[in-house]
Amino acid sequence: MDNNRRKILLVATGSVAALKIPLLAEKLVNSGNVEVKVIVTEKAKHFFDPKDLPTNVTMYDDTSEWDAWKNRGDPVLHIDLGKWADVMLIAPLDANTLAKMAQGICDNLVTCTTRAWDMSKPLIFCPAMNTRMWQHPVTAQQVAVLKQWGHTEIPPISKLLMCGDTGVGAMEEVDNIVNNVLMMMNW
Repeated sequence: MDNNRRKILLVATGSVAALKIPLLAEKLVNSGNVEVKVIVTEKAKHFFDPKDLPTNVTMYDDTSEWDAWKNRGDPVLHIDLGKWADVMLIAPLDANTLAKMAQGICDNLVTCTTRAWDMSKPLIFCPAMNTRMWQHPVTAQQVAVLKQWGHTEIPPISKLLMCGDTGVGAMEEVDNIVNNVLMMMNW
């Protein structure tokens, strides 16, 4: 790969909005001189087929972490991915992973990677959850913690949700996420 390429670590958690990961990865890859790797939680895998990702995008999950490490001195995937990436984009960020991040819990590849993230590099997150979850008081507190750490939120939007409710909680549209990321990074 070209060493001048920007490297985006695209993270998907267990929101139904994870079904947009293949499209989001494709649009990021096609946006210019960008290389994308994807990390998913086990729940995120429920919403899309990894075969739908662009062929030049590698996907990692919890199994990848344990397959890479056998002995002292072996690669530690959650560290190596953080070193590789110029920016982390968590889209979607579900309520469960938001809560884990805000508390520093690291019990899977995604949360270990966010916990070991180089805070001098951008981390952009796109919350996505049911309106009732979004409106719960703890959600605003947890989002505020991430923002206090210097992470950037692309807020959810209002629309008809998969459960049939209408309200705020849907992940921002893919094109808007890509445009925001490129604009924030001056790419």
